[in-house]
Amino acid sequence: MRLKKFLAGICAAGLLMTGCGGGSGGNDTKEPDSQGTIIKLGMISHLNASEKQMEEYLFKVQEKSRAKVVNHVPVFYDNLNLMQMGLEAGNVDQISVYNCVANYLLANNNRYEVAKVDWISGLEDNFCLAVRKDDSALKIALDAVIGEMKSDGTLDNLVKKYIIDVDKGESPPAIDIPKFDGAETIKIGVTGDLPPLDYVSADGKAAGFNTAMLAEVAKRLGKNIEIVNIDSGARAVALTSKQIDVIFWAIIPIGESLPADIDTPEGVELSAPYFKDEISHLELKK
Repeated sequence: MRLKKFLAGICAAGLLMTGCGGGSGGNDTKEPDSQGTIIKLGMISHLNASEKQMEEYLFKVQEKSRAKVVNHVPVFYDNLNLMQMGLEAGNVDQISVYNCVANYLLANNNRYEVAKVDWISGLEDNFCLAVRKDDSALKIALDAVIGEMKSDGTLDNLVKKYIIDVDKGESPPAIDIPKFDGAETIKIGVTGDLPPLDYVSADGKAAGFNTAMLAEVAKRLGKNIEIVNIDSGARAVALTSKQIDVIFWAIIPIGESLPADIDTPEGVELSAPYFKDEISHLELKK
């Protein structure tokens, strides 16, 4: 199935929906205040920050960047699909996504464009794997494999093949993860709706960069990997309740404006980062 058809269907459905946000901001109307323009910004839900707290954090980041301050009012969504629907329905003015995801969305929806936002230039998140704190052996093994893949150029090659050079008008390519008879199985959660990072096709096959990275991890650990499709909003619960053993996670850059626990749940440890990407804001063409 072409990604273009998939995303077009999502966006068409979004025109019929209102109030898709995970928090209260999706249905509120705010008037401009002394800071000037109000922009409702769709974001994936943060675990340890409310929409109001995130609004305050973003304001502080803008102030420190010395860019023109614009009041961004976050509206939380549990996944990318709902966030797109919110944009199409007019519930938010912009959505916050990673650059690689923005490139996919732009290639498949000619109603989108990149919003000019000076203060996010250079801001980037680091991607890692989250495990339970009591599973220290798994974290050590994952850190070792990630270190090896960085040193020998494997991660750079995977980024080139599955993010930089991939056909952005097509669904991310399906990946076969090797199986080992009698080996231990590690259950890894993916959201499945964040192309080209991770994506689950209509026939249930995992695809994209994260899946290709997992295939390499499986080879090096000699363990079986089972992909479990998890909604973004439930990823921490799925991990801590032992439905899965690992979940993909993004580390927000921490500074004076952002608390260190803004998006890290209790009882969870994060691996060494394996990929990083900057942030883009998308909006509908004027």
